[in-house]
Amino acid sequence: MTLDKFKPGMTACLIDIDPTHLMRRRLMELGLTPGTCVSVLRTAPLGDPIELRVRGYRLSLRKKDAALINCQAA
Repeated sequence: MTLDKFKPGMTACLIDIDPTHLMRRRLMELGLTPGTCVSVLRTAPLGDPIELRVRGYRLSLRKKDAALINCQAA
């Protein structure tokens, strides 16, 4: 399942990021590396962006970028 499918209050462990997309490196620089657990805190009223807690800080991502991240429920 991809990260954009998770609802607020859910926790996910990242498996990988789409290796063919140009955003892969930037997402990994932001701390979204395989094995990292993230919590979905909330979504904007229209659903985009989503706010995550990653490694002790808050990160907002667009849904199209979150769709590049494969993860499993923790």
